[in-house]
Amino acid sequence: MRASEPKRVRRAAPATVSARLGGHVTLEAHADGEIAACFDGYSVGLGRFSAGVADRAKNLRMGLPLASFASGGRNIDKEIDLLVRRLARRGLLEYRLGRSRNGADLAVIEPQVPDYWPRTPQLGDADALVLSRFAYMRRRGNEMVLESPRARALFKICDPKIATALAILSTPQQIKQLRRQDDFPGIEFLALLVDCQIVFKIDIAGESGLRPAEGDHNLVLWDFHDLLFHTRSTEGRHANPLGGVYPYAGVISPLPAVRPRWPGRKIDLRKFSAAHPEAISPVAKLLRERHSTRSFDDQRPVTLAELSRFLDSTARVLSRSNSKLDLDDGGHAVRPYPSAGAGYELELYLAVDKCERLARDFYHYDAGAHALIPIGVPSHELEAQLTGAEYAMGAPAAPQILITIAARFGRISWKYSSIAYSLILKDVGVLMQTLYLLATDMGLGGCAIGITNIDLFAKMTGIEFHVEGPVGQFALGRSAKSGASD
Repeated sequence: MRASEPKRVRRAAPATVSARLGGHVTLEAHADGEIAACFDGYSVGLGRFSAGVADRAKNLRMGLPLASFASGGRNIDKEIDLLVRRLARRGLLEYRLGRSRNGADLAVIEPQVPDYWPRTPQLGDADALVLSRFAYMRRRGNEMVLESPRARALFKICDPKIATALAILSTPQQIKQLRRQDDFPGIEFLALLVDCQIVFKIDIAGESGLRPAEGDHNLVLWDFHDLLFHTRSTEGRHANPLGGVYPYAGVISPLPAVRPRWPGRKIDLRKFSAAHPEAISPVAKLLRERHSTRSFDDQRPVTLAELSRFLDSTARVLSRSNSKLDLDDGGHAVRPYPSAGAGYELELYLAVDKCERLARDFYHYDAGAHALIPIGVPSHELEAQLTGAEYAMGAPAAPQILITIAARFGRISWKYSSIAYSLILKDVGVLMQTLYLLATDMGLGGCAIGITNIDLFAKMTGIEFHVEGPVGQFALGRSAKSGASD
């Protein structure tokens, strides 16, 4: 080839997306047509299907191309589609991207949310793509994975050439330019990344900067590490093990409850402490009496008057200021607890199961007006939030009132860099203690909950998880006399 001749673009065979059972999942077909998924000692029924479905479903072990049943023209295609989607909703599938059924995988897509389904939006040669600033690759065991806190799936990279190709996308590239690269990953792979917001399309001529160009200006306010920590330390946007699963039991000994003493001469403070109980202040008594309550007396639910007093004393706006202090033209408001930079970014949402004179519903607490505003949500979403709290507490029933503490993230990140999310969590801790102390003072029971589902909250409120989302929960109710506590 002469130097003046353009380089020919070699077009590889198109890659195929196939649904594949997770490695820990098997299917059982029964004589009556019922198909069940078995995993980790559990069995989940998926419904009854015709005889041909069970035979065709065997291909899910190696991979069943989505295109093979996407048309839905035949009844068996419709049944396979139903079966595969039921498996997907339960998080029992992964998806392989390969150029042949028996060939090596280019990548394996692992869903991070139950309703993920691979989609390949149309891309043209003139489209320009760039890697999201939230995307990152890391080693996981002996594998390399590509993920993002915005993505609904992560990608296990099976072909090392893909990693090289992704590095080029640190700057905007037109697809026609990418096709000329020896390591071009294929249009199907790029479309899957665009669908997951790991890669996004950009107007090269019209964009003045990449940070505000990712499709949602609220993301401008997020630093990479803050959004990553928010999504990976809560429930709803990842498929990692979560909660008290004791991952290092048998690997390393637990740390003692009380730290071993430093060497040196001890100064015993007990002789300086108050000797008589009556000398202890009311605040100190409250601190000693505070405990977590996980069992509530549903025969005597919290009353609306008690709830009003509780919210008034813990979260109500006490005063406002519109002076432009510290460049903040959003103004300032004072509440009963301290907040970083007087930002007061935290909002309270109440899932009410039982409260005298208050309907079972989902409410926002308007701290400025001291009012509850009902938010219409489907009953199954309200039930899911209450049941999730019950499970997280290890309680015998749902709390009478579940308070979700949500943050308006931009209220803090507009001002603070690198420490924004950590400041929000500090504010949550302060508010949690305030809720505990007031509940104790009123003779009520409360319990902080360490797990919140940010995806469920987004569905209930209609607000994107990175705009306003949960950062803590607190169960409130009238304590049962013999209820569990700590």
